[in-house]
Amino acid sequence: MLKEIQHVQATADRLYSEAEVEAALDKMAETINRSLADRNPLLLCVMNGGIVMSGKLIPRLTMPLEIDAINASRYRNQTSGSCLEWKLKPGTPLAGRTVLILDDILDEGITLKAIVAYCLEQGATEVLSAVLIDKKLDHKKPITADFVGLETENRYLFGYGMDYKGYLRNAAGIYACKETI
Repeated sequence: MLKEIQHVQATADRLYSEAEVEAALDKMAETINRSLADRNPLLLCVMNGGIVMSGKLIPRLTMPLEIDAINASRYRNQTSGSCLEWKLKPGTPLAGRTVLILDDILDEGITLKAIVAYCLEQGATEVLSAVLIDKKLDHKKPITADFVGLETENRYLFGYGMDYKGYLRNAAGIYACKETI
């Protein structure tokens, strides 16, 4: 497995440098600060992909807020997925709250849509989403993100929380795999 990971990393195309990603996070934080200044939001980090983005974004936010996590996955350390598996639900009550979901990427939108629906079922009054990457697809997604850092073409990505088979989340920048996965 290690040789495969090293090969993917060595042959990948860098789409965004660390400086470009950090600048996008600055802009996204400014917009979120303006939009949610008086809402006492509960931020939900989508595990595991949202860890890096959340860790970088949250210190840039200036309003009072609470933090929790949620984990619903379709991929299970693979490059494609099917049915949704709930691994972690937030411990903080969502009823009556503005919830901001923080995730690494809006790809097909299936997982994000399910998380939004769950939050609304739990009584959240408003559910918004912030994603580091919005992947442009040739078809309409079932959901759009409220706050977007960067956009990319439809390629398999890793870095800043996005993974290749569970690895490379820690890459400093956004990379696209050279070969078809």
